[in-house]
Amino acid sequence: MERMPPLQVALYLALVAITVMFLMLVVAYATARIRSGVPTGLHPFPRYFSLSTIVLVISSYTIGQALRLYEHDDLASLGRCLGATLLLGCIFSGLQVLGWRELMTHGVPFRGEASSSSGQFIYLISALHVAHLLGGMVLLLALLLQVLHADRDAVRSLVFIRNPYHRRQIKLLGTYWHFVDVLWVVLFAVFLFLF
Repeated sequence: MERMPPLQVALYLALVAITVMFLMLVVAYATARIRSGVPTGLHPFPRYFSLSTIVLVISSYTIGQALRLYEHDDLASLGRCLGATLLLGCIFSGLQVLGWRELMTHGVPFRGEASSSSGQFIYLISALHVAHLLGGMVLLLALLLQVLHADRDAVRSLVFIRNPYHRRQIKLLGTYWHFVDVLWVVLFAVFLFLF
């Protein structure tokens, strides 16, 4: 039986910890929402959250192509794929900020009295999600720079393609990105149901 690489073990442990944290926050949000007694549908749901969900799902598709491109020794396309994913991650983050502004204009304050604490959970949960996405974007940028550097020279390109560590990096980054994507889709569904 093959041992799991330490980086993969660390990633899986981190994903479990992130899942538990968000699960606790969602339970706290649902409890605060129910206790507030404010009926659902009182405020319109931010359309930017819906747009950001579409953008993140598309980014999950683009990062999903990375491993295939790597295995076909196509560093130029891999660089474009990683760059597109990074750009979509930036767009998602910007749309989240616009969603927060939309929440404020619809009367869901970031800070306020205890009765609006359920609205504060939306800001907190989505901001923490963006922070986790930004962490992935930093790793994505580092990998993109490595790919662009390797693609400039045939020897560096060959060394990059034949290094199993780079394959593992791409695979782990894809796993993390898909996790963050699925996490947002679940959070979006919770917000949609309870908002």
